[in-house]
Amino acid sequence: MLNIARRPSAHLRWTTTLLICRPYSAPPSNGNIPPWRPSNVLDEWVQREAHPISLRQLTFFGRTLNESRLLSSANYVRLELPTRIAHRLRNMQTLPYSALTNEHISHVYEAYYRAFETFRKVPEEHLTVIPRLAMGILEIQDSVSGDECDRFMNTLLRSRISRRVIAEQHLALNETFHSPWHFDGKKSAVAPEDEFVGEIFLKCNAKEIVEKCARRANELTRKAYGPTVSLPKIVLQGHLDTTFPYIPSHLEYILGELLRNSIQSVVEQRGSAEPPPIEVLICEAAQHVIIRVSDQGGGIDREILPYLWSFAKGPRRMKRLKNLGQVPRLAATMQDLQLPPSHPDSTAGSGEKFGSSLASLSGRPPDLRLGIGLPMSRIYAEYWAGSLELHSLEGYGCDAFLQISRLGNKNEVLSTRATMDAV
Repeated sequence: MLNIARRPSAHLRWTTTLLICRPYSAPPSNGNIPPWRPSNVLDEWVQREAHPISLRQLTFFGRTLNESRLLSSANYVRLELPTRIAHRLRNMQTLPYSALTNEHISHVYEAYYRAFETFRKVPEEHLTVIPRLAMGILEIQDSVSGDECDRFMNTLLRSRISRRVIAEQHLALNETFHSPWHFDGKKSAVAPEDEFVGEIFLKCNAKEIVEKCARRANELTRKAYGPTVSLPKIVLQGHLDTTFPYIPSHLEYILGELLRNSIQSVVEQRGSAEPPPIEVLICEAAQHVIIRVSDQGGGIDREILPYLWSFAKGPRRMKRLKNLGQVPRLAATMQDLQLPPSHPDSTAGSGEKFGSSLASLSGRPPDLRLGIGLPMSRIYAEYWAGSLELHSLEGYGCDAFLQISRLGNKNEVLSTRATMDAV
């Protein structure tokens, strides 16, 4: 049995040789000590490499569905989900023991371990992962550096997106295969009315998504500042007819966060005065689509700007902790940016296709700032090898630049086993 008391807690790390110190089913005795696990259970899965995929591969695979392809998809999901979860569990096991005793990090570890053992079932409890992770990261600053915390968060959240992509894509293909209009191997897997292949929309239109996200952001702003608040107009310019293959919920989350930030900044900067418009420029290039969101909301405070993309660092740590404590569940989808279902203007659960399996979630309070929207948006942007940048002009406003692949031929960006072994 490992003698934990003889080791400095700040430097104790979980390794593949740790023995189990407490039965799996037993809860933590004091609420913040993580149950130990026989790490060799993970070894087989950690040795496997994840297999990144691109939007184009997902589309080609799903275009002509038959039973054999559906079974292949199921087998891919069956192997890929536990592999990606095992990699993240091993990431967590390399944190210092003093960090793992944090109740929020321990909670996340437990949720991931249960998912690893029963990966075919994704319980609602997993919606606690993001707020718990964010709170835990903010609380363990004394034992883990801010840079290490950010790397850890980026790796876990990127992998979380990847698991949802492959699982929801398979479920959507399964639904397509059993739909009335599909005939085994004889028809395209593209629904005649919407041109979706699983969760991928082949003709995703940035203009339409900007307009949708702007409506949601305006509703939230009215809820936060009152129904009589003067809202800035959203002026769309550029290549408004361009389309590209994408997962709409990813783009909705990014644009929803950018527009919400811009609208709130303009409202707060201008007060009751007539607000200047927010300009959204859509540019189509050979390989990319670039979306620029420009506002005149006064820019970003100097003290915050260096930590704009950080989950862990920045001057408002205690305020962020307090706010995160008010959001027990968070999906990091567009549903987080909509009004709660009880609100009369809410569109939650409306059955529209531009959603996800998480459409029943309630949104977070409209005036609650968590400090994770921009770094989470960058993770979504970079997941399909895109990018998100923001430039602030102090006293004037901000320009945000979102670049995404126009062709859908970029593999998802994952942390590989080789990068884990290099730690």
